[in-house]
Amino acid sequence: MLARTLVLTFHGLGEPIVPPSPGEGRYFVACDTYRRTIHALCELEDKNGIRARVTFDDGNLSDYTQGMPALIEAKRSATFFVLAGRIDQTGYLSGAQLREMVAAGMTIGTHGWDHVDWCGLDAAGRTREMVDARRKIEDAAECAVNEAAIPFGRFDKAVLAQLKRLDYARIYTSTGGLSRDTAWFCPRWSATDTFDPQRDLPARVGPGQVLRGTLYAPLRRLRYRI
Repeated sequence: MLARTLVLTFHGLGEPIVPPSPGEGRYFVACDTYRRTIHALCELEDKNGIRARVTFDDGNLSDYTQGMPALIEAKRSATFFVLAGRIDQTGYLSGAQLREMVAAGMTIGTHGWDHVDWCGLDAAGRTREMVDARRKIEDAAECAVNEAAIPFGRFDKAVLAQLKRLDYARIYTSTGGLSRDTAWFCPRWSATDTFDPQRDLPARVGPGQVLRGTLYAPLRRLRYRI
């Protein structure tokens, strides 16, 4: 099976409400750029024989005010990876908004509790980030949480093995490239403030990317024992 699924990741849309951490500001994309991207996906899929999926990390309020409306307008859905420790905080999604998003057909996943690097955490830290965060998000959204996005895209064999033991159905990283549609390990592309859909999207779904994603999938399984 060829790797023909493009997973695009957004973080914040428009101007940040809460001052971003160093380096995070570049991941806030203009609202118009985001809307043009969402409305360009159907043509991209038809022209290139791929499937495009959309994800959001961090649980910023713009997921609800800007992200979801454009998706509904384009008759698409997305997976929103929420930080448990930010639910109901200023500038971030509330429990009520999460429940409304679920009712609208969106999927809610976990991005952990505190947006920390999961590599090197002790047992208590991993429990907080991978177990406690999942439960809190499930309680807030009133739905099952079966997918996880790894903060900063940083992982090792131990992180992946723990996620497997916890029965996550799918995990997402910041490793660039295409994935197989049913893959457990999903590479993603993150949009930044310089992203332009007309310029950048075609380059991410060409034959070279399909070949690269197809070849890398079995190599990852061997390297990380997944």
